[in-house]
Amino acid sequence: MTEGTAADTRPTKIMYVAEATAHGGRNGWVTSQDGRIDLKVAMPPALGGDGSGTNPEQLFAAGYSACFHNALILVGNRTGYDLTGSTVAAKVGIGPNSHRGYGLAVALSVSLPVLDPEVAAGLVDAAHEVCPYSNATRGNIDVTIVLG
Repeated sequence: MTEGTAADTRPTKIMYVAEATAHGGRNGWVTSQDGRIDLKVAMPPALGGDGSGTNPEQLFAAGYSACFHNALILVGNRTGYDLTGSTVAAKVGIGPNSHRGYGLAVALSVSLPVLDPEVAAGLVDAAHEVCPYSNATRGNIDVTIVLG
């Protein structure tokens, strides 16, 4: 890869498609086509809402943390490391951007308690290249990863 050339991270084959529908925006509910998700959504108090339901940022945080953790386990298995006891927590922030819209920022906190810090950092870097959420957000959203 040459300097300034981004890797093409688009899928070469679609293996699964998730379907979800929002009803009523941030003050309504969301459902998945298979019925596994049927959640009330509400604006959080920090954005002027009553917080009586989940919100898109929480759902994004849950999805990103689960996906990144799976990528971490995958690269750990590929390189012979047991990641039992590891965790990934995600914080997703939302705020106005400079284009009269809104933007997101993500902070991932990765815990690999039984690994040497240098080994753990290498696995985190590799997982960041594998994870579809990381690939989708790269260059669009600030993602900070803290290893602790």
